[in-house]
Amino acid sequence: MSTDDRIQKQRIAAGLAEPAREARALARKLGLEPFEVNYWVVDYEEMNELIAYGGFQTRYPHWRWGMSYDRQRKQRQFLGGKAFEIVNNDDPSNAFLQASNDLADQKAVITHVEAHADFFRNNEWFRMFGSSPDAAAMLERHAETIDEYMRDPEVSREDVEEWIDHVLCLEDNIDQHEPFSTTEEWVVESSTSADLAEKLEELDLSEEVRREVFDQEWLEQMDADDDGPTFPSEPEKDLLAFLRAHGKAYDEDSGKAVDYEEWQREVLELLRREAYYFAPQKMTKVMNEGWAAYWESTMMSGEAFAGPDEFVSYADHMAQVLGSPGLNPYKLGLELWQYVENRRNRREVVEHLLRVEGVTWRNFADTVDLDAVLDALEPDPVVDDPVGHLDELDPADPRIDAETLERAREGDPDLDLERYPWKLLTTQGLAERHYSLVLAQNRGFLKRIGQAELERISRYLFDTTRYASVEQAVSDVDRTAGWDRMLEVRESHNDVTFLDEFLTDEFVDENDYFTYEYTHTTRDFRVTSTDAEDVKKKLMLQFTNFGKPTVAVVDGNFRNRNELLLAHHYNGVQLDLNQAKKTLERVFELWGRPVALKTVVKELDEHEIEVARRRDREPEPTERGKLIRFDGESFEEESLGDEEIADIMASDVDYDTKPDDWL
Repeated sequence: MSTDDRIQKQRIAAGLAEPAREARALARKLGLEPFEVNYWVVDYEEMNELIAYGGFQTRYPHWRWGMSYDRQRKQRQFLGGKAFEIVNNDDPSNAFLQASNDLADQKAVITHVEAHADFFRNNEWFRMFGSSPDAAAMLERHAETIDEYMRDPEVSREDVEEWIDHVLCLEDNIDQHEPFSTTEEWVVESSTSADLAEKLEELDLSEEVRREVFDQEWLEQMDADDDGPTFPSEPEKDLLAFLRAHGKAYDEDSGKAVDYEEWQREVLELLRREAYYFAPQKMTKVMNEGWAAYWESTMMSGEAFAGPDEFVSYADHMAQVLGSPGLNPYKLGLELWQYVENRRNRREVVEHLLRVEGVTWRNFADTVDLDAVLDALEPDPVVDDPVGHLDELDPADPRIDAETLERAREGDPDLDLERYPWKLLTTQGLAERHYSLVLAQNRGFLKRIGQAELERISRYLFDTTRYASVEQAVSDVDRTAGWDRMLEVRESHNDVTFLDEFLTDEFVDENDYFTYEYTHTTRDFRVTSTDAEDVKKKLMLQFTNFGKPTVAVVDGNFRNRNELLLAHHYNGVQLDLNQAKKTLERVFELWGRPVALKTVVKELDEHEIEVARRRDREPEPTERGKLIRFDGESFEEESLGDEEIADIMASDVDYDTKPDDWL
């Protein structure tokens, strides 16, 4: 880096110190609790490198980073893509600002990042890896270790890189719903039946001795179907841990499986640890990006963090982000968070109105003037414009920040209330100032409540507080209810549970979501449904298990030959068999012995398609079980009977992919 470049970055960083400081203060006023964030100014090339490295400055040597870097550069060069922000989940978090971005973009990035840092810190799925990840140091240690192996004259660099390729092909085959543990800890926690089974076979005991010494039930579990000892006792989703504990490397010279070399064992474990670290980000993409977009908009637009000369530029770039085609996590996430807020605020208002004397769920529409209610919910002028009502502010008012008010009245020269009027307000005051139901785009939300929901709310209304008038009830409404609910949801949900709970009929209708499929009758893609359940099913399939097929280890001693049997949880979507075979080739290298996969395939013949097309309907495919086996040289395929796939076959199209113990 030249001296001029360094001086330029320092100048930009100095100019962003105040926006970063004030954005953090505003985020806390809004009720967020972000990690501390270190901001770094980087140039165009450095930003491309960081994106390629997944938001970190140092990663292990491998060709994937170069490929990612090249793809990122081409996307920005030829497709006009622009990197606005990159931030990592760490304590403190590190965020990178591109030097060439204008001030409006830099402010947008900073407000967006503060919300991400809050999500990283408070969402329970990120705690599955540990309360303080220290990710940058961890990834740097991993990079140094792998680099040392690549430099070791006794280890081939090509072998290390190829080994990494094998592992990365399976990096999503972990149990993301369980807290991270090292493979050594995993072995202790999981069943040790594999080791016991092998020892039992080595002893070569007579049947009489076996029955005398060992428990009958245990023996039956160890010797399922008279095929020899089987393990694990239950399907194991953490394929990487299973391979690390029980796998072997295939030695081409001897044509046999041999124990892992130390470098192979360690590299596999390091990459498994990284897979667990990045898993929560994949599991919460919609929630996290929507959360950041919501609070960015609240700060930049609602609190005019973007100055008058910056707002048009900010609004244009925000529109580009939200208008990106395809499944856009920013747009979907933002709309869902706004729905969470509106729905909770509406319930809070309705609960109060149903406590008014003479108001019931049956006569609600006839007795309550909802336009008048919305007018009454408009922010108090002293909250809407605290600077213009400075003399009227009461330090005892819970909506007013008494300490800031005192500084303002004393004429503190460091307090710039013209630019930052929110400093005079508490979280309660800001919640009233930004109350969602009275915003122009949301004023119809309260009126959309139906009789069924009114009845349901009334039925579970246990509070005995009664109000003499609608005005009295409205004055008692908690304006923070929507934000409180958002903070609560942000702590416990991931994308699958988030979609399941909040993607309702009302949300789908209001936001015009629909499903589309390839149809054989028209030979193109067509809209197939606008029903909320169908939309939910379609989306949940794309987010369950990172949108990848769910595959588990069901037998590490398949057919009593030390072969590995994997099972694909079939939920109505069949595997790409070509990709599945390529993956089995990788698994073979990590298991060292033949590997097999059982799955379900859909079969259609051309005659059925043609008949269905003439009748203007979709053909019904036949679902059949299939076993694919790879022995290191060639593939074998065999059909499976219905009883052999009963454990993986959905009773219908199983879109409800949430394990019961999530709830």
